[in-house]
Amino acid sequence: MTSNTSPTDTSRFRGCTLTGALSVTTHVRDAVSVIHGPKGCSHHNVSLLHATGLENPRIPLPDLISTALSETDIIFGGEESLKRTLEAATGRDVRAVFVLSTCIIDTIGDDVHGVCGGDFRIPVIPVPTAGFLGGTFQNGVNNALIAIAGTVPPCRKDTGINIIGERNLEYEVEENYREIHRILTNLGLAINIRFVHTSSLDQISFLGAGRLNILREPGLIPVGEYLRERFGTPYIASFPMGLSGTLSFIETVSHACGINGKAVAEEERFLQEEILDEFSDIRDTPVVFDQTPTDPESVLAAEEAAGMLQLKIGSHKDSHPLPAAPSVGTHGVRRMLHRWRRAIHA
Repeated sequence: MTSNTSPTDTSRFRGCTLTGALSVTTHVRDAVSVIHGPKGCSHHNVSLLHATGLENPRIPLPDLISTALSETDIIFGGEESLKRTLEAATGRDVRAVFVLSTCIIDTIGDDVHGVCGGDFRIPVIPVPTAGFLGGTFQNGVNNALIAIAGTVPPCRKDTGINIIGERNLEYEVEENYREIHRILTNLGLAINIRFVHTSSLDQISFLGAGRLNILREPGLIPVGEYLRERFGTPYIASFPMGLSGTLSFIETVSHACGINGKAVAEEERFLQEEILDEFSDIRDTPVVFDQTPTDPESVLAAEEAAGMLQLKIGSHKDSHPLPAAPSVGTHGVRRMLHRWRRAIHA
């Protein structure tokens, strides 16, 4: 575990529809993403995606191509520019091309689906990403996942679990995945694929084999419904948040997979008690949660942990401001408590 203090908002998932979709498509290792629009949209997103990888041992460079529309293209239409770009992109050593449109493309009315349906040697997959009329980052994520899943044929079911829609831009994406992996391993369950996180198209082709889909967050429910309709796969709507949420998650997964998880839940409860004892030195401390916007589940998980440690929550003159950071699973709470201890003893 790193000793560096993470920013309060570890998700980094606020932004436009295009960025949300790119956070998915750029994690397909053997594909390239084409941004149909002005150069500025590509430059902004390359910079963002590159910056979010700076804490990783290997700095990833997203594989993006821009159609780089000029003012003339925007006035008279950019379909020819898109076709030329796709001819170049499909000639590269990749197995698929994703086409993501910018807001201006919806405004000028380019027939992106029509151009993508041309005669190319590899699949060209359009992803709806023009958020000019109110699309969000989450819409982009959902649209990309559904577009990719729509290319996957049904296959025979296996016993593995699919992890759906990880927040690829959050600081603790790998820590959160390892926590889910730990819990599932304790239940005797294996992971089928991570859809989509540094995945190949061959790996994605087994999407339909999963016996259960675990969504990263409730905002992905439209994806969960699509996958259930397409492959008949049930889903759980969110990673576990907080201590009691983890115990509930174990029970829900066990029920969905038809296994007895009582012993695993008891072991997890014992682990949680040990972790709370580890942080007994901050008991009864007056604290206040900072006002940085975060999701309600994270706030509830933080309040639960604070209550178990008998922290005095309120606006006292000597209160220590604490982050209500996302805390996936039991070990996510432990990382949050480490941040709290540093803040209290700073």
